[in-house]
Amino acid sequence: MGRVTERRKVIRIRDGVVSSRPDTLVTEEPLEIRLNGRPLAITMRTPGDDFALAAGFLVSEGVLADASDLQNIVYCAGATADGSNTYNVVDVRTAPGVVVPDITLERNVYTTSSCGLCGKASLDAVRTTTRHPLADTPPLRLTPELLAALPDRLRAAQRVFDRTGGLHAAALFDEEGELLDVREDVGRHNAVDKLVGRALQDGRLPLSRTVLMVSGRASFELAQKAVMAGVPVLAAVSAPSSLAVDLAAETGLTLVGFLRGSSMNVYAGEDRIALRAAAARG
Repeated sequence: MGRVTERRKVIRIRDGVVSSRPDTLVTEEPLEIRLNGRPLAITMRTPGDDFALAAGFLVSEGVLADASDLQNIVYCAGATADGSNTYNVVDVRTAPGVVVPDITLERNVYTTSSCGLCGKASLDAVRTTTRHPLADTPPLRLTPELLAALPDRLRAAQRVFDRTGGLHAAALFDEEGELLDVREDVGRHNAVDKLVGRALQDGRLPLSRTVLMVSGRASFELAQKAVMAGVPVLAAVSAPSSLAVDLAAETGLTLVGFLRGSSMNVYAGEDRIALRAAAARG
């Protein structure tokens, strides 16, 4: 299997002094995901947790919702012309009786695009296809102080980032702020898929009493993945997109952005945040 990091020669310039040294870089390779033998998607990812990535991707596609939906996942042998295995092609087999939707180009536009081409049809599609409607009962009640602590806890768990500085991360926390799982990848959407896919494999979907924390911005795609997995709260250190906010408002997702230090913006689902107590202290 591919390595998570690789070494490359770099010319380093510091204060006018030039030197040559090896540098540690994050590995980026393509992964082709097949569904019951049919090519479905290709994503650029950091090797590792490939089966979880594929399973999580299919949760966001509305194909898988429970561990019982999954029969197995295997690497495809003979992926190259000479018959060797690159470990860059996986085939996901659904369990007998699982109805696989007709996955067309039009459908993939709204489920995988983060380029801003999505619209009202995208919001409707997520609301109608998710099999894990947000239903945290009793509802989560999170303090701003708890949310403010999550970025540092996420950063402390990023092992590969410390060596490369080139990875996104996604983490799941429980309602007490305890770290449940963390995954890193060159793509933030892949990091989330790896988290969700592992949860599906372990029989933990829906993730109804968790907070999903991501190291970058909150795009529509990430909000969609949270909703499809039943995650009630999505928090990001950077900005959300307008469509992510629309989706959060439409589905009941709590969306927090610009989570830095003790500051944050709550864009939707503020009922899960203990705002009154925070206002009283202010």
